[in-house]
Amino acid sequence: MDCLPSPLPPGGPFHEYDGIAPKTRARFRPMLSSPRTADLKLTGLIGTLRSSQQFSGLPIEDLTAIASFSSLVSLAKDDYLFHEGEASRGCYLVQSGAVNVHRVNAAGKEQVIHVFRAPESFAEASLASPTGYPANARAVEPSTVLIIPKAPLLELIGRRPDLALRILGAMSAHLRVLVGMLDDLTLKDVETRMLNWLVKQERGAVGGIIQLPGTKRVLAAELGTSSETLSRTLARLRDQKLISVKGKTITVRNAARLAAMLRHNLGEA
Repeated sequence: MDCLPSPLPPGGPFHEYDGIAPKTRARFRPMLSSPRTADLKLTGLIGTLRSSQQFSGLPIEDLTAIASFSSLVSLAKDDYLFHEGEASRGCYLVQSGAVNVHRVNAAGKEQVIHVFRAPESFAEASLASPTGYPANARAVEPSTVLIIPKAPLLELIGRRPDLALRILGAMSAHLRVLVGMLDDLTLKDVETRMLNWLVKQERGAVGGIIQLPGTKRVLAAELGTSSETLSRTLARLRDQKLISVKGKTITVRNAARLAAMLRHNLGEA
């Protein structure tokens, strides 16, 4: 069993390990900077904050303050940021990679709430919750995450109410995702969920070419199904010459028919 590395000297009010699930710390490697690269690191953190919805319009003074007490961490695939029920240590912003936020039911089945990718943020609701994190968060691929610790962020929010409104806006966006997921899981079968995903992705694709942002296993989890069921569903659509699949690339060959099938499955045809 790996041992924890020696304690790192605190870099301000937030210790390098404070935002990481205790069970993951043994495998966690923080991204350290030398004093000579401190300014470059701060600039990078500010850029990451600016990429997110809730921090994008803040003045440079506030961004610098948040960056000064935040920390970037590197996660290997399957490293946990936190587990359900743990006391909140802060909120998170994905710089690269993907983080699967999920719950596990009594039967041990994992239900994905959302897979967060850059520049999405998550766990804002836990800042004001005395019960801790309501779900688990695990990297589904090598990822870099900005951890914004709770105490100094709440102190800043106390001085800047407009920041609280921005965070509420992010929480509202997360709620819309949850409502959409509930609609998908309760009202649509796997084929319809797959069609819905393809139609949405095709709208922003060039030449109908969709690059999977992760593995097919991750996509299956997002759609609330198994990898095997996803593969069978894709095979049926491929046999109907609606799509072609090669590795992590899906090419939509007949967008009009896909959209028509979706409308039919939803009872809108």
